[in-house]
Amino acid sequence: MTLAADGYGGHMKSKSSIILLAFVLFAILAGAAQEWARARVEKSPRHREWVTVKHDGRALETFVVYPESKDKRPVVLVIHEIFGMTDWVQDLADQVAEAGYIAVAPDLLSGMGPNGGRSSDFPQGKATEAVSHLNPDQITADLNAVADYALKIPAANAKLFVAGFCWGGGQSFRFATNRGGIAAAFVFYGPPPQTDAMARIKAPVYGFYAGNDARIGATLPDTREQMKAAGKTFDPVTYDGAGHGFMRAGEAPDASEANRKAREDSWARWKSLLEKGW
Repeated sequence: MTLAADGYGGHMKSKSSIILLAFVLFAILAGAAQEWARARVEKSPRHREWVTVKHDGRALETFVVYPESKDKRPVVLVIHEIFGMTDWVQDLADQVAEAGYIAVAPDLLSGMGPNGGRSSDFPQGKATEAVSHLNPDQITADLNAVADYALKIPAANAKLFVAGFCWGGGQSFRFATNRGGIAAAFVFYGPPPQTDAMARIKAPVYGFYAGNDARIGATLPDTREQMKAAGKTFDPVTYDGAGHGFMRAGEAPDASEANRKAREDSWARWKSLLEKGW
């Protein structure tokens, strides 16, 4: 009996270790191996720069990309995934600028990395853990500071949108509960905020979700009902066959057909909503 029990326990521990290892490897591959995204950013003709946004003793390193436009343009505040400020986030910001918007993407791990560094200074896989433990009040203060900075950019037209992905998708939904004056919030496969906070939302919220993502998809029925009860606009679309993170995975060289299509359809919808929003 003892041998059987020990054998079973060892099997379960081994299985748990394999699952943990698989998650860590996924985080490393998804968050770090994005040479294709880095190459595209480096080839971009658009002006891009890193600026430091300071508030309350913090200094946020923020990636800003400008569209090629003769007129003032709206701002899109981009909130990164749980992997932190990756090459893909910078590529995504550049694509937002290509669509005609000033993209502003703060590194929310600024000053929190080794030796006071940011996302790029964490060992592989460690940024994920750091992002997951960020203080909610600090996140709100950081996003407000960056939004305030962005709206003062001379080329900005005073219209602000917010969009987030994965962990950042949940933060974009949450930011809409904490800041007025947002033209629209775009939630890409992120969880909803607390129900009692929904009453504070002023902006329409548009959701982009994956069909093969039950962890997030299972929250949608309640979110619809709660937003409806609060009298708020919530318009989610689920893309069949796509997996969590399809906006990134859908443009990777090894993208599945479902993820590629979900990304293309989401981009078209997102750009249409942005255009209508101002």
